[in-house]
Amino acid sequence: MATIQLTTTDFKTKVFDYQNNKEWKYAGELPAIIDFYADWCGPCKMVAPVLEELSNEYAGKLLVYKIDTEIERELSAAFGIQSIPSLLFIPVNAQPMMQAGALPKHVLKQVIEEHLVVSDNKKAP
Repeated sequence: MATIQLTTTDFKTKVFDYQNNKEWKYAGELPAIIDFYADWCGPCKMVAPVLEELSNEYAGKLLVYKIDTEIERELSAAFGIQSIPSLLFIPVNAQPMMQAGALPKHVLKQVIEEHLVVSDNKKAP
């Protein structure tokens, strides 16, 4: 599964309708990572293939979305994006976590394993 490009309209239906809801309520069924990026951003270009790999490694367990901050300015402003890349980690039943910067793959995997995806070896017997 590849990363999925989101528009503001897509975001409101698939992730969170921030215009009509004040309390966070994730609309998806799988945990997600949202990459706020721009085409001209060097660090964004470095993290993009890593996110692509992770979307394949966690296919069926995790969604990886991409939002172009140059096109989706309203959405970027709504989330206070001031530096890119910025990654929004969204667990299914908890508050999202924002992290700015191009994180290395091992750090991304650690966040995924600890906060987003319950792996088989962590489930109760």
